[in-house]
Parts: sequence; structure tokens; C-alpha cells
Amino acid sequence: MTQKAKIDIKGLNFFFEQKQVIKELNLEIPENRILGVFGPAGSGITTLLRTLNRLSDLTAGARQEGEILLDGKNIFDTNVNVTELRRRVGMVFDVPTPLPMSIFDNVVLGPRMGGMKSKTDLEEKVETSLRMSALWDDVKDRLDTPAARLSGGQQQRLCIARVLALEPEVILLDRPCSALDPISTAKIEESLVQLKEQYTIVIAPHTVQQAGRIADRVAFMLMGDLIEQGYTQEVFSFPKDKRTNDYLTGRFG
Repeated sequence: MTQKAKIDIKGLNFFFEQKQVIKELNLEIPENRILGVFGPAGSGITTLLRTLNRLSDLTAGARQEGEILLDGKNIFDTNVNVTELRRRVGMVFDVPTPLPMSIFDNVVLGPRMGGMKSKTDLEEKVETSLRMSALWDDVKDRLDTPAARLSGGQQQRLCIARVLALEPEVILLDRPCSALDPISTAKIEESLVQLKEQYTIVIAPHTVQQAGRIADRVAFMLMGDLIEQGYTQEVFSFPKDKRTNDYLTGRFG
């Protein structure tokens, strides 16, 4: 791969108690590109995403083997600051989770916790983050209203803005459009394609078609194994593995 790897996964095995959910996974995630990781339920995709910023640490009985290198440094090293790692590698979940506060306060929560106090800086941060998540025009005149009043698609874009406000380097998205209508989905996809200019994006798409629309590269996982990975159009048009072809053509999953 000529593109510089932002994340390099080497020999990753992941276990919940005695159950192995990721098996000897090796994968490079290129910088400033969108990687779509797809496969049927139970393939270990959500676990993989949660491992990339060590959210998996919060699960009792979970353990991993292998390395995940972020800019060449293993995120499992003992001297890694996990809070800082999660700022650098932000995550958006499948169900929008706006906090019970205003739209404005949702976006600036992270920067405020990081010490940002200037009203001008906070206002600038809100506008920048909401513009990047394609939500600014919808909410610019009602930033002080509760975030819970937003539609589902708007709430999901707010959650993306909340991650962007922390100025991450990598954005992880776990089926972020699974509960959204086609119009909201299209707006989020459009945002993601623009955001890859500044960020590395890893998405578990809610459909194979979504991966085809926005991902530069894809990886197909099945029961914890990485079956195939490569450029999206190559994998979709000429899959090397029969299981990939069967999944893409709807024969299973």
C-alpha cells in the first residue's frame, strides 16, 4: 500500500473470557481515507472498532494479544494515556446519544473539560464542528435549545460534531446510519466524504451498499476472521474469496 498507514494492526486476537471474537487480524488503515469494515452480525466488527481506542478495556473479562500501532506507537503500551488516545481516536455509536443539555453545550463539553474558557473560542468551535458535520444551517438559530428536540438524523450529526470538537485524528463510526432515514443518511455520508480530507475514518456501514458509496477501501470480516481487504471497487467487482462474493451477492448474512 503506497498510502501512509495511520493505524497498523498486527496479529490482533481478542477474547471475551474464553470466547475468541477476533482471530490473528492484520490490517493497515490508510491515513485520510475511509475504510469500511463489513460482515454479518457476530463477526467482531464492533469489537474491532472499540479496540482501536481501547473502549474494549471497559468490558469485564476482555483481553487482547497483538499490536495496534497509531502513528507507529502501540496503543497498548503501559505509558499510553488512554484518555488522550480516546481524544485522538473518537467514536460515534449506532444510536445517537445527545446529552441532556443544549445543542451548544453538547458540542463544547469536551473542549470545556480540556480547559477552553473563552466565549469567542467556544462559539468558533461550535460553528466549525457543526459546519463540518453538516448541521450548522439546521441549528444556527437555536443553539440554546435542548439537543433532544433534534430529529434522529440531526442528533447523529450532533454526535459527530461532538467528536470533531475534540479535534481527533481518527473517527470510528459503528453503523451510524442504522436508525436513520435515507435523506439523513445521505447527509451524513456526504459529510464523511468531505471529512476524510482531514481525518482518517473507519466505519462499520449499516449496508454493503453504503460501503460501496463512501469507502475508499473495505475489509470483509466473518466470525472474527479477516477474509479479504482491498480497494472497494476491486473487492466488490472481483472478490478473491468465494465467501466475500457470497456475502456481497446476498447468498448469506
